[in-house]
Amino acid sequence: MAVKVFIRRKVVQGKQDELLELIKRLRSLAVGQPGYISGETLWSASGPDTSTIVVISTWASVEDWEAWKSSKQRRELQDRIDGVLGSETTYDTYHYTGRDRH
Repeated sequence: MAVKVFIRRKVVQGKQDELLELIKRLRSLAVGQPGYISGETLWSASGPDTSTIVVISTWASVEDWEAWKSSKQRRELQDRIDGVLGSETTYDTYHYTGRDRH
């Protein structure tokens, strides 16, 4: 069953370009991973000094996501990202419900 992963990162002003470059590298590697479907990057619209970046990543299964998340290649880049941020990235994984909910 496909999953959406919400990856949240808080970035201090002045680090945006460095962070975006690392996120682009991460995505270019993810594209070749089994089960990767799509991804998008969103900036929050609030706050001049600190922003939140959310990456929404879609995977064919939670197992595919977990395999990528725990890969050495990804962990190395993620460690660099967390170093730029000065904080840890957070992750939330969601399954599709299979029906609309209001």
